[in-house]
Amino acid sequence: MSVNWPKPVPPPDPIQQMASGHPYLKIHIVEVYVRDQNVSLAFYRDRLGFEVVVDTGPQEWGRWVAVGPPVYETAVLALVEAVDGFQAGMVGRRTGVTLVTEDIAAKFAEWSRKGVRFPQLPTTVPWGVHASFEDLDGNQFTLIQNPQMVEILNARRRAVDERKEAEHRAALEAEIARKVQARLFPQEFPPMKTLECAAVCLPAQHVGGDYYDLLELGPGRIGLVLADISGKGVSGALLMANLQAILRSQYKTVAGNLPGLLASVNHLFYKNTEPSSYATMFLGDYDDSNRSLRYANCGHVSPLLFRANRQVERLPSTCTVVGLFESWHCEIAETELAAGDTLVLYSDGVTEAERPDGDSFGEDRLIAVLEGQRECGAEALVRTVVDAILQFSGGEQQDDITLLVARALQGNA
Repeated sequence: MSVNWPKPVPPPDPIQQMASGHPYLKIHIVEVYVRDQNVSLAFYRDRLGFEVVVDTGPQEWGRWVAVGPPVYETAVLALVEAVDGFQAGMVGRRTGVTLVTEDIAAKFAEWSRKGVRFPQLPTTVPWGVHASFEDLDGNQFTLIQNPQMVEILNARRRAVDERKEAEHRAALEAEIARKVQARLFPQEFPPMKTLECAAVCLPAQHVGGDYYDLLELGPGRIGLVLADISGKGVSGALLMANLQAILRSQYKTVAGNLPGLLASVNHLFYKNTEPSSYATMFLGDYDDSNRSLRYANCGHVSPLLFRANRQVERLPSTCTVVGLFESWHCEIAETELAAGDTLVLYSDGVTEAERPDGDSFGEDRLIAVLEGQRECGAEALVRTVVDAILQFSGGEQQDDITLLVARALQGNA
């Protein structure tokens, strides 16, 4: 007797199947009728070494219990408790289910030690070895070992192991990238007599395209930077690192010349990136000596300036985005930060955070949160806003969330 078994082939990739227009399909459930789900569950788990795939526990409609061999994408056995005469007649019959193993002798020895009954001991036949075993209810299964099927089994095992290894490497690389990007943000803020600063960046993925910085522009002067790069994830992170490198390499060479600095940054970012890449950016030059803030808003969401007298001002755009146009001109605006004033820079991921129903956090909620905590320090304000956003969105994050708070102090200039 000879059997023409198929050649082993790697399992189909579900994602590739769906992308090619062929929906992923696999045998998912085989029903096995049992007298007592608890007793049967213990047998399959403790004696056969199966894993519990799902156990809903008692429900109004019954209890759903399914088990299966560990890993390697197999169909599962649904343990259905017989509740009527017909179902009772299905208990203790040949199931028609066949399991394949690469070492039937080892499996027979293991299960026999655990009290599994084998009505048919392992028997050699022309195409391999087969045996039959029963569960506690007398439901009978076939166990086989066949060279060709073992090759198929091993091919599937290798494919699953390779995929898991690739996923592990990807997760490890993503974590390394996250740590590297985290080190790109300022680890210490320049000390200022009249300004207290705090900031945070929470990427929606492992890495993101938001960027904040605090630059020492000179004695008693600090550069407040917050930018939002076009793109998310790895592409956004690479552009973010590019913009940061450009800004940090240029700001000391054109000290005191804010338009010249931004023009140089725009030129280099335009030359170093794809035509569709750009960044919105706010760059402020704060002077401790007179509390003045000279700034450019390059197409970024308007920062909020909370005055000590409870007025709220916005610092709107003074020019277009950075890196999109070769010919570029920047206007500079100026204001002052009196003692008790608070400047809040943020990315659109703050106000565009959504609840499951689609409602956005919005500027009004942001203002309300900040107004309610206006006496707090900069770090406490950052924590309060982030907590409010995550609570509003249920912990889900669609975009990077970046916030920089600068609070004017009573100190002498």
